[in-house]
Amino acid sequence: MKSLSKRQFLKSVAGISGSLTLSNWENTFAQVTHLSAPELAKKEEFWGQIRKGYTVTPDFIQLENGYYSLAATEVLEKYIEHIRQVNAVSSYYMRTRMTDDKLVARNELARLLGCTPEELIITRNTTESLDTVISGITWKAGDEVIMAEQDYGAMLDMFALQARRYGIVNKLVSIPNHPKSDEEIVSLYEKMITSKTRMLMVCQIVNITGQILPVRKIADMAHHHNVEVLVDGAHAFGHLDFKISDLGCDYYGSSLHKWLGTPLGAGILYVRKEKIPGIWQLFGDMGFKDDDIRKLNHTGTHPVATDLAIQDAIRFHEKIGIQRKEARLRYLQRYWTDQVRNHPNIVLNTPADPQRSCAIANVHVKGKKPDELAKLLMSKYKIFTVAIDRPGVAGIRVTPHVYTSTQELDTFVKALQEIAG
Repeated sequence: MKSLSKRQFLKSVAGISGSLTLSNWENTFAQVTHLSAPELAKKEEFWGQIRKGYTVTPDFIQLENGYYSLAATEVLEKYIEHIRQVNAVSSYYMRTRMTDDKLVARNELARLLGCTPEELIITRNTTESLDTVISGITWKAGDEVIMAEQDYGAMLDMFALQARRYGIVNKLVSIPNHPKSDEEIVSLYEKMITSKTRMLMVCQIVNITGQILPVRKIADMAHHHNVEVLVDGAHAFGHLDFKISDLGCDYYGSSLHKWLGTPLGAGILYVRKEKIPGIWQLFGDMGFKDDDIRKLNHTGTHPVATDLAIQDAIRFHEKIGIQRKEARLRYLQRYWTDQVRNHPNIVLNTPADPQRSCAIANVHVKGKKPDELAKLLMSKYKIFTVAIDRPGVAGIRVTPHVYTSTQELDTFVKALQEIAG
């Protein structure tokens, strides 16, 4: 079938939806080019303008952006436009444009991550990405895998499933909430390694506390022992300024609906080139060679508008800039945590060192169970958070985003102080 060019495709659906007027940000950014990212992080007027680019609910204060954050309004409108355009020609788009358009998004994501497109695929979320690797390895009974009890529950469950299925041995470390050094954390993992250790899984950002782990040091140590490294980067991509080469890992997964700002349903999986042949595909797609990462990408027909919106999300993300974004997110977290850090009845489960965390933090009020605290904040103060009750971590996770205002955080701090007494 003759392929439809992008221009022809757009022309064919002209008139189906009105032309989209994107926000004009040039003047906003032109006024702050002289400021460093840390300086700009404190400028409420600038970030107030950024907030106008999102449809933020007036019904409550949204401090649970770590699960799924708002897409910018212009990204959302483009997403809706993509749905209309694809729907207008349905299978004609799928057979003539889908593959080419997805490749463009894949190339852009690889550029952001700092890898080759041949090492990256677009998935639906971090869980799918990491499960593809975990289920694709040829395990033998007695193979050992090291992970942390604070890792994401779905990943722990997937390794538990492999233990039932193949007889692998899962060994857990417990990450301290307030480590004294990187070496303390590296040592925890290294002490668990034996001659049978096959893989080590580590979070780039621990989802329940926001602690940033020294992934590169852990990976270098593991590779010294001939152990592969799988990184859960669910909360890092679009949040922290890094490239995959900074981590030194073998496998990496992340979601795009958390910090990059795509609509729900998109993630990434990176597999180091030489590791691709050793991973079995989850679904039986035999159309690619063993060393082609696309063999891992067969998930059947799925909503392609989400993939199209990835490019729109990247454009908006890069307007702000990752350095500015990271600096603002870290500033917002420190803005509220510094105000309650020394309160006798408030316990922070996130490191005090500003370089060991960014947007995410976890807080506990003495005498309040996590679920009780989360419900009270929502019912009495209209502040939405999420309760966390895991080994070594009991509290609520608080996750502001670039559209969060310091005024909202002042309301949150006041609520915490009232509850704490």
